[in-house]
Order: sequence, then C-alpha cells, then structure tokens
Amino acid sequence: MPTILTFGDSNTHGTPPMPSADVILRLGPTERWPRVMAQSLGAGWELVEEGLGGRTTVFDDPETGPLMNGGLALPMALRSHGPIDWLTIMLGTNDCQFVYGLTAEQIAAGLARLLVIANRPDLQARHGGFRVLVIAPPPVEEVGTFGREFHMGAAKSQALPALYARLARDYGAEFMNAGDHIAISPVDGVHFDAAAHRTLGLAVADKILSF
Repeated sequence: MPTILTFGDSNTHGTPPMPSADVILRLGPTERWPRVMAQSLGAGWELVEEGLGGRTTVFDDPETGPLMNGGLALPMALRSHGPIDWLTIMLGTNDCQFVYGLTAEQIAAGLARLLVIANRPDLQARHGGFRVLVIAPPPVEEVGTFGREFHMGAAKSQALPALYARLARDYGAEFMNAGDHIAISPVDGVHFDAAAHRTLGLAVADKILSF
C-alpha cells in the first residue's frame, strides 16, 4: 500500500481563515486538503498528516523556540512513520512573518535544508526510497487578522515559487505551485477556506498520479 506523508504548517493541519487570533479551529477530516488528496488517490493509499500551526522551514520561533522548527521535526516524522513512498513539503508561510526578518532567499535556504534531510541516505534507506513533492504555498496578503504580523511578507511569499522550483530541480524533487490553483482568504491573509482545500487536494492528487 503506497503511503504519503504531508509535512507542513497550519495550512496542512487544516486551520481555516481566523476572524480572531484567539480562536483556533480545524477543518473536518473530509475538508482538509491532505484528506481530499488521499480520497482522490484511491483506496489503496495511506495518508500520514504532519501539519503544525506556526511551523517554519528551519527557524526557531522567537517565543516558543525550536518547537516550530521544521528542520528538527522532519527527521522525527520520517523516523516515526513509514515506510513512505511520497513526502510533500509545504512550508515557508510563517517564515514570511516580520519578526523573523528573513529574505525570500533565506526562506528558500531553509527549504534547501529540508531537502538535504529528505535526501539523507539513512532516511531514504529506512523507507526503501521515497519521492518528494515541494509545494510552494499560496502567497500571503498583508490584510485581516494577521496583517501586522506579515508586514512586508507579501512580496517575500510571491518570490518563493520561482526559488522553490529551482531548488526542487537541484535536489531531484518534484514541484507544484499552490498559488496556481488557490488563493488565501482576506479574512486573515494567511489561511484558505474549505473550498480551496478541496481544490488543492485534488490538484496534488493529480500531480502525484501523473508519475
């Protein structure tokens, strides 16, 4: 049975647009894009969801420290689950927050470190080899609930797809730009609604099935 592990942040976890930062919800099992993807892939596929709200590529959060560092979490996920056949990585949105002070190139460097981890011989061997799909997240907008946190973040996120596509080629991964299929909600400028989750899930499934 082929298995796919979806590694990401709140937009993989299934957080809907948030009218307030004080109330954190999660879309239902049939609404989140990884579940939509898995259903579209067919009954022969197994899904492992690894989304965490606030996760970055490889950077420590100023308040919570290494908890949000994807570079620490990815090796644990790859050791906790498996064997897997596909790994999807959709990260970089939180890295665009003003508090991190990162450029688009530095965020892309964080993704490169994740691809180095995914390509490690010991981790590949543990799963009998797996393929990686890099998904550039849809660009953020400096509006709504998190507009202040993402001050100057829109331009950074708009630059990520081209940088990610180049890295995917360099590291032997596949690439997909989520922004070609969906957009974030102006309610909070970061998350996307259930309809967009469905669209993205179907698009990712089509991408995986094309190989």
